[in-house]
Amino acid sequence: MHKFLKKGLKTGLYVLLIFILAFGGITGYMYFSADMCVPEITEEVPAYKLTEEPDYRQWGDNYLRKSESGLWELKVSGSDYERGIAIGEMSKDLLYYQEKVFVDQIKVLVPSENYLRFLGFFTILYNRNLGKNIPEEYRREIYGISHSCSDEFSYIGTPYERQLNYHAAHDLGHAMQDYMLVGCSSFAIWGTASADSTLVIGRNFDFYVGDDFAKNKEVQFYAPEKGYKFVSVAWPGMTGVLSGMNEEGLTVTINAAKSSMPTSAKTPISILTREILQYASTIEEAYEIAKKRETFVSESILIGSAKDKKAAIIEKSPDKIGLFTTDGEQIICTNHFQSETFAKDERNLENIRTTDSRSRFRRLTELLDKNKPLDVKKAASILRNTKGSGDKEIGLTNEMAINQFIAHHSVIFKPEQRIIWVSTHPWQMGKYVAYDLNKIFGEDTDFRKEIYSPEYTIPEDSLIHGDIFNNLMVYKYLTKEIKAKTKEKSSVSPGILNKYEASNPEYYHMYEIVGDYYLSQEEIEKAKNYWQKALTKEIPKVSEKERILKKSK
Repeated sequence: MHKFLKKGLKTGLYVLLIFILAFGGITGYMYFSADMCVPEITEEVPAYKLTEEPDYRQWGDNYLRKSESGLWELKVSGSDYERGIAIGEMSKDLLYYQEKVFVDQIKVLVPSENYLRFLGFFTILYNRNLGKNIPEEYRREIYGISHSCSDEFSYIGTPYERQLNYHAAHDLGHAMQDYMLVGCSSFAIWGTASADSTLVIGRNFDFYVGDDFAKNKEVQFYAPEKGYKFVSVAWPGMTGVLSGMNEEGLTVTINAAKSSMPTSAKTPISILTREILQYASTIEEAYEIAKKRETFVSESILIGSAKDKKAAIIEKSPDKIGLFTTDGEQIICTNHFQSETFAKDERNLENIRTTDSRSRFRRLTELLDKNKPLDVKKAASILRNTKGSGDKEIGLTNEMAINQFIAHHSVIFKPEQRIIWVSTHPWQMGKYVAYDLNKIFGEDTDFRKEIYSPEYTIPEDSLIHGDIFNNLMVYKYLTKEIKAKTKEKSSVSPGILNKYEASNPEYYHMYEIVGDYYLSQEEIEKAKNYWQKALTKEIPKVSEKERILKKSK
């Protein structure tokens, strides 16, 4: 019997060894055969001399300057590779800062250097076919930018591989984190619902990777060799489109929807929307482009069109696509699908049932009804609104509010006038500065001077100067402090805890955090009391409510 056991064990080990070698061989083959489609560049690019002054750079006919508003303004033109080289040459310090902040944030989540290397290996493995799913024009542009990227992060991949992968980070982030990073809200009105009968579109891009990541917001003006000129709002190095408008008055904004975990690389949603903005002038043209591309994840793309004088939503998942239109004069987009295509989709129905998307949809409906006929100032007040349905106080930073104090940027469009308003720090509470595309893309624009149109500026929110904003800043600061103390199992003074509770008394998560702190101090009854208080407040997601219930029981 002992002989047979020995023999069986030996055989099992051989089988396991063969499996490991086979798996390792397949994985190794996939890794080393990964083709990111590095462009072959044959043409020569003019070697301009970089002009650098404080807050101003110039490379040929390309410009980068920092406005007094705090926004960076980029103007690039020419062929794809030329644009990439120009962006890189003018933005080296910004590209380094943006990448460092992003990698540092990942290190907070994944402190192990070895595991980070493994993630780099996994990302290349996972995105091995990413290059094939990104049009050559955008690969060439990204490749041009990558020449100016640092080698400090080479353990993640080559500069080109990293820049390509970062364009897929939004997609993977919202699929893996289930909206922890993204929960955007947008709307459009026209006709009698609009103060001047023309289209007004508003959106908050609630993509949060820390305050430092959003520090250098960039308004990008593209005059490409092919397609339409356009403006896009993003961060340095991001060539995909998150919010933008072209010279034909077509606008694009994206809102994440419920997705399954992607199984392989497809076209990043921001690359698809870049293609739409550069090559479409109507809703139908945008829809035709969207139908051609396969995407990683599910996304709603709100399209506003000056030519069509209305807006529509392209709803796209990895395996289906639908176009949502309305006979009315408004359209609202949060984080669930509305078209017939997805009416019986289980994942979408679960999303509506269990997340905050429906709450924000209801709140936008209320606010639009109250503010009709809508103008841009009223649109800004909606995007800044901090309350829940029925004007209920639900706590600052609650995901059920339109303004969650995490927006990377907030924009308002008037497509028929070709004007875009972009928010300034902090979040959407600073002034909205306006850019008139008719002027910007005119021949006489002087990028050495301020290029926004001050006559259209929407003033900062008065809330910045009141107690609410002070309380918000106290809450944000103390949240980090108390979480750190909880992790260390260190004590926090009663005075600090009282100050923390007073800073955001209607927010469920504040009570949950205090409950967690008391648990770390082994004060079980106090912990239970705070978790039970949390359950009396407005909680955005079913999963969050269940988590707190589990703790309190």
